[in-house]
Amino acid sequence: MTGLSTILIVVGLFLVGGIISFVKQGMPKQLIVLLSIGAAMCLVAGIMRLEVWS
Repeated sequence: MTGLSTILIVVGLFLVGGIISFVKQGMPKQLIVLLSIGAAMCLVAGIMRLEVWS
């Protein structure tokens, strides 16, 4: 597991925590969708950079 993949996965999980918090606070849906897209992109990029695939 490289450093960049670890950072991307941690940032993605941090954004998922933000999504949960924003839903509980009743924030606008557009903001939650935007945050969800960013979290998904970080998690997918981190997972794709893992050494498992090669």
